[in-house]
Amino acid sequence: MSLDGLNRALLPAIVLLEDNRACVLTEITPDGTAVVIFPELPDGETRLSKDQLHRQYLGHAIYCKPIYRAEKRARSLVSNDTGHWFWHVLAKNRPLYRDVLLASLLINILALGMPLFVMNVYDRVVPNHATHTLWVLAIGLLVVLAADLALRLVRTWFVDLAALRVDTQASSAVMQKVLGIGLAHKPASTGALTTSVQGFESVRSFISSLTILALIDLPFSLLFILIIAWIGWPLVFPIIIGALLLLLYAASVQRRLKAMADATMTASSQRNSILIESVSNLETVKSFNAEGQIQRTYETSTLEVARQGAAMRLLSGSVSQGAAWAQHSVAVMIVIIGVYLLIDGQLSQGGLIAAYLLSSRVMAPISQAAGLMAQYHNAATAMETLDRMMALPQERPAEKEWINRPTMQGKIEFRNVSFKYPNEERYALRNVSFTIQPGEHLVILGKNGSGKSTLQRLMLNLYQPESGSVLFDGVDVRQLDPAYLRRQIGYVPQDIHLMYGTLRSNILLNNPAATDEALLNAATLSGLEGMVSQHPAGFDLLIGENGYGLSGGQRRTVGVARALINDPPIMILDEPTESLDHSAESLLCRNLKTACSGRTMVTITHRSMLLELASRIIVLDNGQVVADGPKQDVIDALKSGRVSGGSA
Repeated sequence: MSLDGLNRALLPAIVLLEDNRACVLTEITPDGTAVVIFPELPDGETRLSKDQLHRQYLGHAIYCKPIYRAEKRARSLVSNDTGHWFWHVLAKNRPLYRDVLLASLLINILALGMPLFVMNVYDRVVPNHATHTLWVLAIGLLVVLAADLALRLVRTWFVDLAALRVDTQASSAVMQKVLGIGLAHKPASTGALTTSVQGFESVRSFISSLTILALIDLPFSLLFILIIAWIGWPLVFPIIIGALLLLLYAASVQRRLKAMADATMTASSQRNSILIESVSNLETVKSFNAEGQIQRTYETSTLEVARQGAAMRLLSGSVSQGAAWAQHSVAVMIVIIGVYLLIDGQLSQGGLIAAYLLSSRVMAPISQAAGLMAQYHNAATAMETLDRMMALPQERPAEKEWINRPTMQGKIEFRNVSFKYPNEERYALRNVSFTIQPGEHLVILGKNGSGKSTLQRLMLNLYQPESGSVLFDGVDVRQLDPAYLRRQIGYVPQDIHLMYGTLRSNILLNNPAATDEALLNAATLSGLEGMVSQHPAGFDLLIGENGYGLSGGQRRTVGVARALINDPPIMILDEPTESLDHSAESLLCRNLKTACSGRTMVTITHRSMLLELASRIIVLDNGQVVADGPKQDVIDALKSGRVSGGSA
């Protein structure tokens, strides 16, 4: 479809462009000007001539239908609950499960074909030697069996298709929640968090096709009981007694299974935490010869997991084996009762065989249901932990309305900010107030634990102040979209964490669409250019997990390049020259002085060379500002001892 063919009354529309790009077309003015929004540009709406847009247009557009959002006063009167994160996704597949139910109804009706065939053969064909009738019945049964096979295949396909959709959507929701958790609410143990996420495997396996089909087939047991009662009503008593005994036993072990499932989840979380922590800090473990202690702790957790798992398997196995025993016992009792009825002339030989065959159709779903009761608590415990994780407060709640600006000037203001970390009694910051003007270069000094790193975490909105306000360009940080704010900030943390992948992918972590020119410029300014030019792979150099294969200084330069790739108006640097030698540090300082001209730059450091980048120094001590002023005045005050808490 050409641009002229777009219905202007239905705009906005997503317009697909060359080079895997897209933009939002909001309006085509009468004079032929296209008003578009490019997601990679921070400037909001852009005006292009229709010819300019048409040269990039691939001929495909997607109309966007605006969603009506009522005011809060209206929403407060109506429940706006979107449903449970898992069951809501399951409910979306109602049409598929409806078809599965219909197929199950037909399958269970067709299942009557074999018992009725056998009954008619023994009761009518054999006594009368009616071979023609035999062939007619056999052909009819073969048609029924073919239809049964086709329906079973279709039913399995529908169930697996629904499970695939649920798995994809629910897994995506879980990962989105994990990545969206605010740091203030993140569980203390990373291992426990990952165990909760891995628990989704138990939930997924429990809702597999076998589970769904067993639950769907269970109500049809009543149909087969009615057929057996029609053949010979005394034959239903063994079935009812066997089913009740089996279900009562399965229900009686539920409390013990629940306790074992909880204990297994706790021990698994402990074991996972030890594994993740030891592997992540393997160098430290080896350096301090701590393998033995960690091995003992890991083995203790593993033993508890194995012990609880064995007990659960034994108990759940007793239910499964009991179900098999009950099914065979019911069949035997039906034969015994049937023989007496046959002798009394109340039942035919064909009816006995048919009742015997139908008894297995009755008991099979009941046995499967009893087995599911034994497996239920693994999935239920996993679901409980997932529910708790999914209920953790999100950093970007869906109902929040954010303030975004096309560009940020770079003014940062702290107004009486106090903050303490979760589960901590001591305040990391107390009544901190200062203002950083756009383009100002500031260095923050202070002893370890004085609150320097906490300041930069609040600037990045990783945490929010307990009292007071942090403002950017006069807007409270709590009103700004965290993703938008962090795009405006080039951040170099004290600990540089790199991910498995190429050097290019690590630099472009927060901006995969950056141009090669921006990549080369960031590498030059960070001092990474030398390593890139000397290595044959260049930017395709493969980096191991957590930067394995690079020195501390090289990881630091990658972190600086990553901060510069977006050309941000604000730079926050936490010990940016740590691990660098003197020449590399001098080069980086010179480059930062050039690159950060006109940008707001906040540097946390103990290195005297970085002081050359600053025009102003703030000194923190015990979470409070003890000095704030021009660089030389603060340095003189520190040297004379009039101000304590920093080093210059």
